[in-house]
Amino acid sequence: MNAIQISWVLAAEDSARLATFYSELFQATLKPGLAEHHCIVQFSDGTQLEIYRPSRRRSFPARGRALAPCLRLSPSQEPLPELQRLLSNALQRGGSLLEEARLEPFGAEAWIHDPEGNPLLLLAPLESVAPMS
Repeated sequence: MNAIQISWVLAAEDSARLATFYSELFQATLKPGLAEHHCIVQFSDGTQLEIYRPSRRRSFPARGRALAPCLRLSPSQEPLPELQRLLSNALQRGGSLLEEARLEPFGAEAWIHDPEGNPLLLLAPLESVAPMS
């Protein structure tokens, strides 16, 4: 029996361009997919984002924030500057700002659109201070 694997899937008009955006932004491995218009972005923790161009015979999937990838940085004592570096990188690579970066009690976050208008949450968690014993 085969093990079940879970990955994210994202529809794209230009799957190669969008896969390149995600792989370069997060320094992830870009792998060929199952078809010509399918790419796999393999993150260092084993998570996969599969990017595909839907069949031209079907309607393009609706976009929205009900389900969106959250790309999380390592926890930091100073999460806002870490997030702002990542946000700047994303904007230089074709992303666009949806909501300004902001500091929250759990860390820093910003919502962007990828180059095709898909929502993406960038998160830099606040590093917890270990309780003293």
